[in-house]
Amino acid sequence: MKNDYRTELNPEQYTAVTAIDGPVLIIAGAGSGKTRVITYRMAHMLESGIPQSQILALTFTNKAAREMAERVKERTGKKLQMLTVSTFHAFGVRILREDIHRLGWRDNFSIYDDVDRNQLIKDAGRELGFTQDALDVYMIGNLFSNIKMGRWNWETANDQYRGLFEEYQQGLKLYNAVDFDDLILLPIKLFNEHPDVLSKYRERYQYIMVDEFQDTSIQQYHFMRFLADRNICVVGDDDQSIYSWRGASYENIRMFERDFPDLLEIKLEQNYRSTGTILAAANGVIANNTNRKVKALWSGNDSGKPIEIYIPENEADEADFVADMIQSIRMKEKRKYDDFGVLIRTNSLSRAIEEAFLEQNIPYLMSGGTSFFQRKEIKDIISYLRVIANPDDDINLLRIINTPRRGIGKKTIEQVSAIATARSCSIWSAMEQLLKDAGSTFTEKSRADLEEFVAFIGEQRTIMLSGKDLSNKVKKMVDAIDYWSYLVQEYQKNEKAARYKFLNIDSLINSMSTWEKDPDNFKKSLYDYLNRITLISRDDLEDDADKGKVNLMTIHAAKGLEFPVVFIVGAEDGIIPHARSVEDGDGTVEEERRLFYVAITRARDKLYISSCHRRRKMGGVIECTPSPFLQEIPPDLVEYHEPSQPVETDEAMDILAKMKEKFSG
Repeated sequence: MKNDYRTELNPEQYTAVTAIDGPVLIIAGAGSGKTRVITYRMAHMLESGIPQSQILALTFTNKAAREMAERVKERTGKKLQMLTVSTFHAFGVRILREDIHRLGWRDNFSIYDDVDRNQLIKDAGRELGFTQDALDVYMIGNLFSNIKMGRWNWETANDQYRGLFEEYQQGLKLYNAVDFDDLILLPIKLFNEHPDVLSKYRERYQYIMVDEFQDTSIQQYHFMRFLADRNICVVGDDDQSIYSWRGASYENIRMFERDFPDLLEIKLEQNYRSTGTILAAANGVIANNTNRKVKALWSGNDSGKPIEIYIPENEADEADFVADMIQSIRMKEKRKYDDFGVLIRTNSLSRAIEEAFLEQNIPYLMSGGTSFFQRKEIKDIISYLRVIANPDDDINLLRIINTPRRGIGKKTIEQVSAIATARSCSIWSAMEQLLKDAGSTFTEKSRADLEEFVAFIGEQRTIMLSGKDLSNKVKKMVDAIDYWSYLVQEYQKNEKAARYKFLNIDSLINSMSTWEKDPDNFKKSLYDYLNRITLISRDDLEDDADKGKVNLMTIHAAKGLEFPVVFIVGAEDGIIPHARSVEDGDGTVEEERRLFYVAITRARDKLYISSCHRRRKMGGVIECTPSPFLQEIPPDLVEYHEPSQPVETDEAMDILAKMKEKFSG
């Protein structure tokens, strides 16, 4: 039976939900019920008889994809095992798992994260004789990513790294690996070079939706454009385009309009999140941008309290102000700690805030710290699993060959590497060949150590690649390599640190066990697990233990979230807009304004903004001026916050006398 959506949606939302044929552009303002519209739209498609297997919904984080799928299941009351709701990168993996052999890779390829990528760049650089100074792997990694994603080309980029790029690409193929950018690029290459593959996917997915469309890169647009025939719906907000530094282009909205001239455009402008005051402030700021679709958010909520601006002396006073206000509001309004969001433009602003929170025993969660999966002990265990899945993965093999130490010395590794290079094969293949070769120049001990390592990986492959209960097998493997003794040795003077690291491994195994027990999870092989954790984003790493904590985060990390009470700290010229954007010119200043707009629209009920007189910077103290964006907030919406002054003794006596008089009368 079809739902009657008219009673649950406003007229614009209703149009967006029911317009399922042909190209549709939905401009969804902040807090305008975008997720609800996408969820209902998918439910409406299913109710209209469109098979779930023909629907593809693409978004940007695993968390968003999960929530969207869950909400459609709740709405329809069906399991929907054939519905595809995915991130772009996870969908890229799905295509490559089926067809990457057409491009010369084997199906069990590894996906390199940034750490693996940097190691391969280092190895390729050494191979080509680059000096240590010329190998800034972070900078080179960014350069390669920009080249791959079409943001730069070799005419505009530093040409001296072109040979290194080619060596890096050959290395990926040799080790049967791809990097994160390849998850978008290689499917495009497949579609370009193999029309039958493209036909297969176009036939399969006849209804496509893209969420957060303003965050798509040019390459992601091409990826989508290949797949989209006619029934394509994109949802986005050019005013919330804040990721140009990682390739996002709000120009894609204009490209979409050019590519689909007969599209239906729908604007969602009613905001269900914030008070009228907060929305009027956001509208006042963003109206100063020239490159945008004109829209004005409005609210059915009341106007709410004024925005309070506080001008503290320095960052220590600012941090105390934030901590004091959180404690005060929490007590007065009976709020929980996780009702508060504290937003910063850059991570460097967090230190003073964190110190004030620690001093006042305020529990907080800092978003954007070291990812759980980037911790050394976790990477070590994951590297074992990667090598078990794909022994030709040199980066991970070199990471674990002597971790924990098993007597395979540097000289042995160099010998094996040299042979692998000479024979154009992986290190694993070189080891296997050398162990068969009776005439190799290894010492007896080296040969025995290598044989033991190769046998161990072989045994683990037999165990891990068959049957169930992966988490238990990994637990046994951790015991087999005696990783605990290795940690104790590494942290000789600090057994507490070793125990903490080992507990992290326990957490990894527990999360693996939870993943295996999930009844909606039909694929539970080692390959599936490794794909999942490679694609995992930081938003997946926060668990229920983080509830009930103040949310301290960068504005970028806050996108898509909302909090009853928000503090924007460090609203100073040079911080927001960032000094670099002012140097780069108008376009980047407009992006900084969009960032400020995103910060304002995270607040539901109350917004505080602070801007210091002076701030410590690089060992000195600098004078600060308020952000020019503050002047763009209509003045009638703002109150300047006065911190409560200590009461003088005479004044206190006077207050007490008046109170006595009142109660005795």
